[in-house]
Amino acid sequence: MDFIRRARWNGETMTPVGRPVNRSDRELIRAAQDALRRGYDPKHHGVAAAVRTRSGAVFLGLNLDGIHTPCAEPVAMGAAMTAGDREIESMVAVCRRGREFPVLSPCGTCRQLLFDYAPKATVIVAFPNGRRARLTASESLPGAFVTFRKA
Repeated sequence: MDFIRRARWNGETMTPVGRPVNRSDRELIRAAQDALRRGYDPKHHGVAAAVRTRSGAVFLGLNLDGIHTPCAEPVAMGAAMTAGDREIESMVAVCRRGREFPVLSPCGTCRQLLFDYAPKATVIVAFPNGRRARLTASESLPGAFVTFRKA
């Protein structure tokens, strides 16, 4: 639980230190932002995600608003897997706030899903102060429920 040891108290909540985003992360963020610019619909699509695989390919997804409301992250992960590109290296989600497209930290379900499929993958998260950082899927979900993964 290296994540826990590196957490700091900021006066209100525990926030992980994480690692700074790099150029490759910023490119992935831009890909997600571009996807949301193209597909934004306030009634149905307010979040986009981008997944980069080991091959270097980037797969995109939009959330689907309906009775079961799939998030954008599993849509992007599914696009990668449908293409046969299963080795996820990094993932980011963005939302729309006015004219901005900030990074949106994944929900707990999406963190668990990424942990199940790619525990060493990088997930780009955002903090309330606007800071972005990179964590592994395992770091983003300490004490994760272990599903089908072998110990």
